[in-house]
Amino acid sequence: MSLTSKFNLRRLSALLLSSATLLALVTGVTSANATTTLIHNVKGYTINDGKLTEFSAIEFTDDKIDNVYATKPSGINSSVKLIDGQGNTLLPGLIDAHGHVLNYGLSLMQVDLVNSKSEQEAVARVKAYRDKNPEQRWIQGRGWNQVQWPVDQFPTAASLDKLFPNTPVFLGRIDGHAGWANSKAMALAGITKETKAPVGGEIIKDSQGKPTGIFIDYAMNLITDKIPPLSKAEQKRVLVKAMKALAEVGLTSVHDAGVTAEHIELYQELAQDKQMPIRVNAMLYLPSPDWQQKLDDGQYASDDHFFQFNSVKIQSDGALGSRGAALHEDYSDQPGTKGILLHKDKDLANYIKTAMAKGYQVNTHAIGDHANTLTFDHYAKLIEQSGSQKMRHRIEHAQVLRLDDIPKFAKLNVIASIQATHATSDKNMAQGRIGKERLKGAYAWRSLLNAGARIANGSDFPVEPTNPFYGLHASITRQDRNNQPLGGWISEEALTTEETLKSFTIDAAYAGHQEPMLGSLEAGKQADFILIKEDLFSQEPSTIWQNKVLATWVAGKPVFTK
Repeated sequence: MSLTSKFNLRRLSALLLSSATLLALVTGVTSANATTTLIHNVKGYTINDGKLTEFSAIEFTDDKIDNVYATKPSGINSSVKLIDGQGNTLLPGLIDAHGHVLNYGLSLMQVDLVNSKSEQEAVARVKAYRDKNPEQRWIQGRGWNQVQWPVDQFPTAASLDKLFPNTPVFLGRIDGHAGWANSKAMALAGITKETKAPVGGEIIKDSQGKPTGIFIDYAMNLITDKIPPLSKAEQKRVLVKAMKALAEVGLTSVHDAGVTAEHIELYQELAQDKQMPIRVNAMLYLPSPDWQQKLDDGQYASDDHFFQFNSVKIQSDGALGSRGAALHEDYSDQPGTKGILLHKDKDLANYIKTAMAKGYQVNTHAIGDHANTLTFDHYAKLIEQSGSQKMRHRIEHAQVLRLDDIPKFAKLNVIASIQATHATSDKNMAQGRIGKERLKGAYAWRSLLNAGARIANGSDFPVEPTNPFYGLHASITRQDRNNQPLGGWISEEALTTEETLKSFTIDAAYAGHQEPMLGSLEAGKQADFILIKEDLFSQEPSTIWQNKVLATWVAGKPVFTK
């Protein structure tokens, strides 16, 4: 849901990563001369040919799976490397179908404001961060959410100005659709009472017309334009740092939802230099610098399948929490407000049409019911014009839907790219925003499946935590990590454990046109898998989010061990 603005692409030039070195491969598990490995004594699960398959051993040679076995095979060749899984559970590598890798890497080097309980606590966290990082010329952070505070109202520059009168501060909201600036940042950006917001954005002003410090959607660019950009080398380090951290939570592949042409080139270089710990499927953000030329350059896949580019990301509206999601009718808690469409209708249609005509998969961010209907209207016309139904176009988030729009996913072969933890994060806010009636089509995963849709699951990190077991838990229980509410929120829309695993594996791979090589454990596919502590299919559902990753393997090599 994060807006791909310059805020997402920049940070202090003084911020440097300590190392760009990749995680060393675990010794004693593989060697240059050992090409075939058998991991046995595991509780293995994979979705093969649409059915849950159980196994106790898996054999692979180099990066390819040779076979999975119901029982450990006999007569094993002495040259085969044997690894005892010690009864732990083995799953296909989990795939996050919607995340933001660079933003996540940057978030590891910014103030963490997630779950701050008040405006004052958020400011205190900024001060604590500043005390530890006095060299930074700008202070950036992310994660505040005024809905969780005692008073549901936006913060102001004034509270930051007391502690940071001379240091520019810019802090992103949890959903990436609003930013909170202090007066120094606004002064550097030349923001005054006369400053007008760009199309697709809003500057919140007080009763005297003075900017309060809150910038919505594209208005954030007025501030972020002034933040020094990362160098090419720094950006590579950020990407590697992020990918290493993602491997630690069991992710072997991520769909990077909205990158620039520059970042596609960075990924290409990392892949060519064999510096990618996990796989990335990148979506080019439209519009972004040189996007038309990048489309003309054509699609790309690295020889080792670690990096792929064959899709675009277009953003039609904002987010529900900041009332930027575009609704057909007014927000229930703010009459007169229907949200924001980020593009003129003709421009949105042009972006979709251009990408489809050039053979790209189109992935459109749509959260509000108006944005979803509008996206479907364009898809219905332009998919037929371009003959691109087989491209598996997607709607990212598909969060608030009119009931009569739900069947359109299957009809048009459009994938619903959902993020399960959005539901458990939004549950205390959503009904207030849209009312009980519209909630019937919101976060409606069971309804989508029942209507024949295919679901790809993800997290939208860093908006939500990267840990995919949080998403597995939310999908199955419809509860937050305090296991609230009892019985689950709108529990009739929950998924089964098998359906949820499918959405994080083979269906997420399908959503990236990668199911021939990823997403399940079977002969001929890539040896991407994870070893976890608890048996996903027998553990108490309320504890799924606490499951621990013991090891992550990508292309037959361990990239993380606990």
